[in-house]
Parts: sequence; C-alpha cells; structure tokens
Amino acid sequence: MNLLPKCSKEFSSAEYWETFFKKRGGSAFEWYGTYVDHCAVLHKYIKRNDKVLVVGCGNSELSEQMYDVGYQGITNIDISPAVISHMKERNGVRRPAMAFAKMDVGQMEFADGQFQVVLDKGTLDAIMTDESEGTLRKVEEMFGEIGRVLRLGGRFLCVSLAQEHIARKAVRYFSQQGWPVRVHAVGERAEAGGGGGGGGGQFVMFTLVFTKFKKLPGGRQGILEMCGDGEDQEKPLRLESVEQLLEAVKERQRYALLRNHLTKGSSGGGQSLSLTLCDRQSGKPRYSISVVDQPSIKPARANNFAIFIVPQGRETEWIFGTDEGRKQLGKSAEFKRLLVVSLHRDQLYQSMEAIQSELSGKVMELAPSGLPPGQQVPFLSVGGDIGVREVQHRGASDASGEYVIEDVKGEDGNYYRHLVFLSNVNVVQSESKLLRPASKSDSTQKKKKDKRKGRLCSEVEKTPSSMPGQVIDKSYLCCDHHRVMIAGLVFLRRKGGFHADAGISLLVVGLGGGSLPLFIHDYFSQSTVDTVEIDPEVVEVATRWFEFTQDDRMRVIVADGLRYIRTLADSGSGSYDVVMFDVDSKDTTLGMSCPPPAFLEQAFLQKVRSLLAPQGLFVLNLVCRDRALREKAVEVIKKVFPRVYLQKIEGEVNEILYCQLSTELKHVSKDLLEAGQMLEDDLKKTGKHWDQTYRLAEMLEKVTIV
Repeated sequence: MNLLPKCSKEFSSAEYWETFFKKRGGSAFEWYGTYVDHCAVLHKYIKRNDKVLVVGCGNSELSEQMYDVGYQGITNIDISPAVISHMKERNGVRRPAMAFAKMDVGQMEFADGQFQVVLDKGTLDAIMTDESEGTLRKVEEMFGEIGRVLRLGGRFLCVSLAQEHIARKAVRYFSQQGWPVRVHAVGERAEAGGGGGGGGGQFVMFTLVFTKFKKLPGGRQGILEMCGDGEDQEKPLRLESVEQLLEAVKERQRYALLRNHLTKGSSGGGQSLSLTLCDRQSGKPRYSISVVDQPSIKPARANNFAIFIVPQGRETEWIFGTDEGRKQLGKSAEFKRLLVVSLHRDQLYQSMEAIQSELSGKVMELAPSGLPPGQQVPFLSVGGDIGVREVQHRGASDASGEYVIEDVKGEDGNYYRHLVFLSNVNVVQSESKLLRPASKSDSTQKKKKDKRKGRLCSEVEKTPSSMPGQVIDKSYLCCDHHRVMIAGLVFLRRKGGFHADAGISLLVVGLGGGSLPLFIHDYFSQSTVDTVEIDPEVVEVATRWFEFTQDDRMRVIVADGLRYIRTLADSGSGSYDVVMFDVDSKDTTLGMSCPPPAFLEQAFLQKVRSLLAPQGLFVLNLVCRDRALREKAVEVIKKVFPRVYLQKIEGEVNEILYCQLSTELKHVSKDLLEAGQMLEDDLKKTGKHWDQTYRLAEMLEKVTIV
C-alpha cells in the first residue's frame, strides 16, 4: 500500500492526510520517533501539571505515552476528521481526561494563554514544504496562533528535521519576538527505505524550544542556544546570531551524513571525509578529524581501526595536512580505517591520555562496520606525545588579517618558528629554525585561570629585545622551495662559474619572515637585495620575530609589487640580475595560491623581463592545483621568456620555474651540474654554517626544460 504523496506539496494538504489516515487505519505512524526517543527533552521542559496542546497529533502514540506517565492535561488537535474520530475511540476508556478536537493549527478556537506548552512533532515540516507566498502565510498563521494560546513563560516545543528553510523561518520569527530559542539535537533516525538494507540514509531529529517572553526593548533578539545529544544536553552553547545557530544545526546534520556514509562502507572513491569537533564551552574548533580508509587491506582483528594524533604544530606537514599524505600514512600504518586527528591552537591539551579519554566516545561512532564489540582501539602518535606548540604573539594587519607567531617542536627534536595567517591555517607562511627554544627567562608570563577546568594556564608574550643572543638560525632554509630557488642561481652563467662573492643584484617580491633574502644577503657577500612587501605589518613581524635586518646591501620597499615593478620598468631606471617571485595570493578560492594571477599576466611579465640584465634570471615559485590554470600560466611565461626550466619538488605542490632571456643552454648539461657543485663548495667556504642537506647539484639533476 503506497501512502507517500506524489509531491512534497501534498504534505500540507488536509485531503492528503484524511486519505492517509483512512488507509493507515489503527497502525500508529511514528516517522519522527517515539516517546522513548524524545522523553529526555520533553521531561526537561514539561511539568506534569502543565496544560499541553499537541498540534497535528495524527495517530501517534506520543501523547498517549505521555498521559500514561502522568501528563494528563493534554489536548490533541488535527486537521483530519478520520484520525480524530479514531483517536477518540482508541482513548475514550483508557484515557478519559485526554481531549481530541478536529481543528486547524492556523485557526484555533482556544482562549488566549490557555496552555503552558504547545507540542508539535512534524506538523511544521508538513506545512512548510516550500517558501511560496501561500505556504509562508500558513506558517505565519500557525506561529501567530501558537503565540496567542501560550501563556507568558510557556514553551513551544517543535520536533523537526530542521531543514534550512524551516529552521531559519522559525528561529527568526520567534527570536524577533524576543523569545529565547534553544535547539536540541535529539538523535538519528533511518530514512524510509533504510533499516539496514543500504537503501536509506540517516537524518537528525531536533527539538526547537521557543519560550514566550515579552518583546524586548529596541527589538532585540532573544537568546540563542544549541545543545547536543547525550551528556551535551546539559551544556548549551550560547550563539550570537541566527546564522551561527543555523550553522551549528547544519554541522550536526553533516556529521550524521558522514556517519551514515562510513557505516555503509568506505570513505574511498577519491572523496576526502573530514569533520571538526568544537569545544563545548567556547564553540571554537578543538579537533579536526580526517577519515582514511584502505579498502584493499584485509586486516587481522587487531588492525581494524586506529586513531592517529598529529603532534601540535605539525598539522601543516605534507603527510598530515594533505589528502595524499594522509593516504600514505594510512597505508604505512596498515589499518583498515585510520582517523587522523589534528589539535587546534588556542586549546589546552593535558596529555595523550586526556585526549584519548575525551575522544573515545566520539571516535567510536566513526568506527568501520563489523568492529568486534569491546575491541581495544589504539591511539597512535609520533614519539608517543602530543607535541609542543607555544604561541609567541598575535596580531592583525589590514592586508592579511589575523596572524600568529608560534614555536613548535619538529620531528627532529629542534624547535621552529612559524608565521601563520588565520585566514589559511593549513599553510605556514614563513618558517625559521631556532638555535634554541625561547626560554621562560626570555618572556613575560601572565597566569590566568581557565574557567572551564579550574586550572592555571600560561599566556606568554615574548619580548624579543630582551632575549640574550641570537634565537633564529639564519643559515638554515626550512622551505625546500627556497633551497631550489637558491640552486637556480647557477643559471647566471659567468666565466669560471658562478661564485658566492659574485656581485649580483636581486629583486625579491614577497618578504614573509625574510629567510630567503637574508640567506642570499649573508651567503653572497657582494649581493644587493631589494625586497618588495605590500604589508608593513609583515615587515614588522620579520624584524621583530625572525631577526630580519636591513643595511646598505639589504633594503625593503613597502609597496604593491605590481605597481612597483610597472613604475620601475616604465621609468627605465632599474635593472637586476635576478628577479624572484615568492608572493602568495590572499584569495583562497583560486586554484593558484602563489603568485596572485595578476603577476602572471603577459603584459606584466614583459615589465619583469625589461628589468633583467641581458644574462638575467627570473625565478618563480608557482603553486597551482588547477591543472588548466597551471598550463595556461606556463604558456604565458613561455611567450615572454625564450628559455624556461622547471624544477618540481617532491612531496610539495610548489614548482620552481627558472626563466631566461638567453637561449644558449639547450639542455641541462654536465657543465651546469658541475657549476652547482662548485657553488655549493664555494658557499661552504664562507665560514657560515652549511647544512649538509643543501645538495645543489642533486637538485639541478631534476631540472627539465619546459
């Protein structure tokens, strides 16, 4: 017997429901769950002596079960005469005090303020099938009538799937009346067609609780709160806006979809599945979880499922911060499903054991199907600890937004300083190795009490000027692409090879922490470096936190790189042996994150070319995930520069392009490799520390002609 409507619009039709209940007969219809599913929330807001109005009661057993546990002041209404007649007959003897009436929720016949509670289980969802003018009018009539029949301080409890258009309408309407709004995530139910057969999905039920208040002065909105399920019911999260509340609802719905997907099988198919768990009190992100499945693995019982905790500060590393890297991690770990968990800054983590205790319940919801009951799930990490992250400074700039300076402990046991812009937390903008970790004697510590846990935590503000001695290892290039850019200087072919004492002039666009221009300045003793940086705050950060300095061979021009190069080229007053672009795009929606697309327009590249000496070199750090966009960019570059060489960097998206005006070098010859070795040997003789990983000749072996 098919009871489903031909279209969703029929759900709001009285004729559909009359036919539905006649066909359905005495069998109760509990699409939105039973009393057992909802009793925890209902008992929280309904007193046993309250007068309760159930709107759109249908033939659900909810009000009957409430009556049986002591809620006997219940009145039920429905638009269907058939169902009201049936419910009167079914309850007349067993529940004599429970009333039933055929009535439209938009035109009720009750007195003002007659009820303490109005309860709706699915009626609003049935009425608001769309946002047409007629539907919205019905919804407004329903809300108006509910507000009229409720006493001041009374509550409207609405059980709903909280589809976005429904939740937005209800929350906005009542919050604008000054009513406090609290949303409970009640639980998950299988869709029709589900039931374990694989044909259905999961949906989340919500109970929206609206408490009738007098309208607030100045049209202020009512309080907005979100509660979770289980133990989170007692810890509502206060939110500032309707949009924030709706986003919290959508996050819970997305989590249900994720769980459903994982329960059915694998996270594979090339799709990356991830979610963020937020702190219960602040609502700020606390854990990011990525699901890595290896469907081909047929593991023993012990290798079914594991959780990997990424040490603090290392979440941006390739193996932890990219889909490809996490897949490699999962393959190496040899677990059928691996959850890779990243820890967020601004959150306190006591120990691996504390994290395990906090996450155990939630991560088990993401376990693969068929996990044996009671199986112990291992928590893994690098070195068995949660790492070290210490925020040194916070700031904001007009150009780049908020940023943090933080020191983290690397896999090698050394400490590194990071500059991270919070608009793109997955990217370390600049990184420098520390000669030693900044100690407590270098800092001013302010103790503050963490109100959530009642424990003391440190808020550290370092004062660089008070730090004795050098902290930054200026001789160490942390970024592989910077090393490759340095190796490319051998393309400046000079008689007798290119040496560290060669007099060269460079223009670098993009300062960051200043490690690239500083390295050139320190190792190439006769070089002069002009660095263009658009953001004066970045110059301050580089100077204060990365020990960047200027002198007669090193200067910073605070300017827009595009405008500066155009002006310099048009004036004909500038010439450089090398121009380097190491500048990122602030628009994260583009497929190219370095450089901004405007830097690769043909007319602008012609300006760059005009600044180069006859044997000059243009070095470009290119980061582009969009294949078509990358191919277009390379074609434009080739139109401007007769010879273009490409160096890919293993494990990174970065590619370095070396662009020349000269076409003398037809291929990457033995002479070029020898020149790279000569330059490396020369740099070792400068008296400065030379890291043995800087193998310039080996880097050049991988260069290809585009």
